[in-house]
Amino acid sequence: MTQLDTFLRLGAAILVGATIGLNRDLRGKPAGVRTHALVALGSALATSVLEGEGKDPAAVSRVIQGIITGIGFLGAGVILHPEGGSVVRGLTTAASIWVVATLGIACGAGQWVLAGAGTGLTLTVLVLGGPLERMVHRIRRRAPAGEKPAHARSSGTGSGDAGSD
Repeated sequence: MTQLDTFLRLGAAILVGATIGLNRDLRGKPAGVRTHALVALGSALATSVLEGEGKDPAAVSRVIQGIITGIGFLGAGVILHPEGGSVVRGLTTAASIWVVATLGIACGAGQWVLAGAGTGLTLTVLVLGGPLERMVHRIRRRAPAGEKPAHARSSGTGSGDAGSD
């Protein structure tokens, strides 16, 4: 792997992470451009270290496993569960941090199609997911007269996905 290739992989990881982080930042979420860019960069760095001649597939697998598992701790830092509240906030941002780590792995491995498709699909979910959830909830609230509305049927342990993140 040439130095140019290394810089391209790391730069792509930063760009991918920053793009998704910008989405979170524009929505006022606790983790934004810098956090997402650094997570992607770190994942790309860890993956790129293993690139080269004679790479051990088992070592690559262990590094990827460590990244995916370890990033959960960072994601946990953005999840809030207010005392006495039944709604959890920050799950989408935590999930975006996890996805950015895997996109960083794809960049670090030079998997451009995978990194591009993953970035596009992630942004699609982040941009369209909230409006889609709100639309479905509005439709369910207009249930026929004999049915209970969706919020009355729930167990009261909200996941926080419906527009809260």
